[in-house]
Amino acid sequence: MLHLRVICPREVTDDVVGLLSEHPGTAHIVRLHSAAVVPPGDVIEADVARESADEIISALCELGIDHTGGITLEQIDTALSDHADRAEQDAPGDPADAVVWDELLGRSGEESRLNATFVSLLSIACLLAAVGVITNSPVTIVGAMVVGPEFGPLAAIAVGLVRRRWDLVRRASLALAVGFPVAMVVTALGTVAGSGVGLFDAGALRGEHQVDFVYQVGPWSLIVALLAGAAGMLSMTSAKSAVLVGVFISVTTVPAAGYASVAAILGDWARFGESVGQLAVNLVGIVVAAVLVLVLRRETWTTRDAGRPLSTG
Repeated sequence: MLHLRVICPREVTDDVVGLLSEHPGTAHIVRLHSAAVVPPGDVIEADVARESADEIISALCELGIDHTGGITLEQIDTALSDHADRAEQDAPGDPADAVVWDELLGRSGEESRLNATFVSLLSIACLLAAVGVITNSPVTIVGAMVVGPEFGPLAAIAVGLVRRRWDLVRRASLALAVGFPVAMVVTALGTVAGSGVGLFDAGALRGEHQVDFVYQVGPWSLIVALLAGAAGMLSMTSAKSAVLVGVFISVTTVPAAGYASVAAILGDWARFGESVGQLAVNLVGIVVAAVLVLVLRRETWTTRDAGRPLSTG
């Protein structure tokens, strides 16, 4: 279940309480008179079945609460209550299949920002991939896949395209457009440093290696990217975050960027081009699949996007 907190002007408190009381997917409704300071008003709290959250948020937005007050949602890990059990039973659908669109917009906006943490994680992931390429270590390549934070902006682009939130698309695209080149430059500098002190030589890429799949572009590259994008978006929309780990391990975005950096420094331009192609195929494939998943799930779309600017905090 989800914990809902509403701050609203006193003149619409009765409407909010009535709305929550009449909905079968709510439990534990609490009304606190004049408890809110900024913005001033009453505070109403309730526990809401996940499959009812989108409909309730839509109704609250129709009352203008998102402009005159505030609406917040939090995940409840444990709820020991017959009232909560009845609310989940009476709510239509299954919690795992429910999409809380405003929650998805919030998560996408949070994970799509270009900041030092994003660039640092992406750079570390590319450096790990470079080490895996040079040492012919698939295990290190897998580690680079897990560290890479690129799925957040890719998912944000998909959400922005479906919801026509072009501000979200621009923010996520900027994160990728700046993050990957910076990470690749850092990796290239690390490769130059490693070569300069004799850690490896230009023959590191010659011959066949276990990690050659990183740059070998083919139909399977696109298939894996499409499947990973679909699984990742299903994970985000159903709050099954553990699935995302499998998505990170499946796609070769970060390893391809790391391989391209090493190949460029060692002068293997053929493999550089193939690695960049692999990167592009994976990025596009993930976004396309994520968009298709969201379009198929849009039948649950009840909240109207108020066009509020994305948080920059």
